[in-house]
Amino acid sequence: MQTLIHERPTMALLPRFAFSRQQAQATQLKRQVGALQAELDNCAGVARRWKTTRYGIIAGMAAASLTAGVVLGAYREPLLQPARELAQSVGIAAAPASSDAAYAAYQNNDYRAALRLLQPAAEAGDARAQSLLGLMYYRGRGLPQDDRAAAEWFRRAADQGDTSAQFYLGGMYSEGRGVPQVYTEAARFYQMAAERGDGQAQYNLGLAYARGEGVEQDLVKAHLYFNLAAARLNPRGRAAAAKNRDHVAAEISPEQREQAQKLAREWQPKTAAAS
Repeated sequence: MQTLIHERPTMALLPRFAFSRQQAQATQLKRQVGALQAELDNCAGVARRWKTTRYGIIAGMAAASLTAGVVLGAYREPLLQPARELAQSVGIAAAPASSDAAYAAYQNNDYRAALRLLQPAAEAGDARAQSLLGLMYYRGRGLPQDDRAAAEWFRRAADQGDTSAQFYLGGMYSEGRGVPQVYTEAARFYQMAAERGDGQAQYNLGLAYARGEGVEQDLVKAHLYFNLAAARLNPRGRAAAAKNRDHVAAEISPEQREQAQKLAREWQPKTAAAS
């Protein structure tokens, strides 16, 4: 069999793949901030209507402080938390979305604010918070770099179906980073994320099946997962996935290629509930 590409978008290329995830999250957060601004406009109207009540001053100050927080860049938690609590006490603001705020702080390199938001949310069982806390330990952002702690938080999030955590944990098992090097575990976590439609995990799972690493070698499945990954990754990852797929295709029969292509056409991502 021809030698497959040995470039693996796991440990060495994680920053590039993680960056693409953060771009999508930033877009989502931008929409959420826009929605929050609309809510703040509504809050200001509520505050004006309550001026004649004994809550009028509190509501007005809370709405003004929340609006200022968005205009000045939002998520300045030490300044805005008292105002939020007041606003929530009189019913003009919902509880903050800690995970979204933490992601925004992380992307702005405000790791202290991100950690302050993440820690209680992660300990309370929020999978997104657990996943990002794992990433902060993994990269040593705002915390001492600690692979074991990263693996523990990734595991908690992965067990709840967080795809990013499943992918990172698969990579850690593949490299023996913070956990024993166990290829079967790496493949298991890649499988979880791949079934949810994660292109990076699909690529790595394709490599596992092509090499027989942690799974029984199966070139039809390798072709399948390289094919799926090629449709989902950025241009650099897409080119690597397509090249590996073509290497595999040269080593299997036309009937096996047709079988792999049929599986790719029929493939559907699993939902969180089905995982």
